[in-house]
Amino acid sequence: MRGNAFEAKVKADGGTELLQLLAERLGGEAPPPAPGEVSVPDLSAAGPEGRTARTALALREATESGGWALLDHPLLALDVAGSPAYLEPDAVVVRPDGRWTVVEIKSFPMIDGSADAAKVGAAARQAAVYVLALERVAGRTPGAEVGDRVLLVCPKDFSNLPTASVVDIRKQLSVTRRQLTRLTRVEDIASALPEGTTFDVTRCSGAELTSAVEAVPAAYAPECLSACELSFHCRDRARESGAVEALGRSVRGELGALTTVTAVLSAAHGDTGDPGDPAVMALRRAAALRAEALAGSGAPPGAGALVGADAPAGAGAPERGVG
Repeated sequence: MRGNAFEAKVKADGGTELLQLLAERLGGEAPPPAPGEVSVPDLSAAGPEGRTARTALALREATESGGWALLDHPLLALDVAGSPAYLEPDAVVVRPDGRWTVVEIKSFPMIDGSADAAKVGAAARQAAVYVLALERVAGRTPGAEVGDRVLLVCPKDFSNLPTASVVDIRKQLSVTRRQLTRLTRVEDIASALPEGTTFDVTRCSGAELTSAVEAVPAAYAPECLSACELSFHCRDRARESGAVEALGRSVRGELGALTTVTAVLSAAHGDTGDPGDPAVMALRRAAALRAEALAGSGAPPGAGALVGADAPAGAGAPERGVG
């Protein structure tokens, strides 16, 4: 509620205060526009495809007119592994020189001119995705250019007054482009599925749907639980196979070539594994320290070997292992 109220305040009166901040931070020597000089086009349309097309049209018309324009919650489309993802920035400003600037409005405070670094970083990554989507539209619009600096608007100190900062997102743009090119495309995943596989719940039975889901490889991580409806299914599969991904991506990264809990325990006990492998060396060192600690405490040798790793699925075991 606080965020919505702050955003409404920033965009009040046709975005006068917002454009004033943008002109001060990014406008150079150009004066801010007068209230009546700003166009605020209507972006309403039927469905996401209609809204996306209406946004693209409004951006082209604003660029051709050579004036100021404020697009309030435009809808953009970005191709993600062959499938369109619809994105809705807080605002996009079109300047008379044809430059498009993404505006992110956040409710966290900017105290003494600086905000929480983690929150600013998250806002920069979010804005980078918007800029990539805008670049697709700009490529079809003569004279348009998308800026690689975005305007972050936040409450000033402990008040509800808006202040702004310019965020350079060139690094986030580069990282996001690289990540998008490395994603496996939907067509490639579909081509590897058995003939006739469908995920249409109106055309197949429960057994057929389960079989279709089982045909797709799972890449589970504990973070999936907060974002994906199939996370519990993939977690069960990861636990059944003893995959170390069930303990978290950071644990998986530290273990290198050891991909199962069985292999990890075997390497820690000295039964298998390359003694020169840093992961194996660390596991054996941890196992030795654990044995030494248990010997001093009088606990049985098998106590707490790897919490969560060897517990049965559904037993409420934690997601991360503790050696």
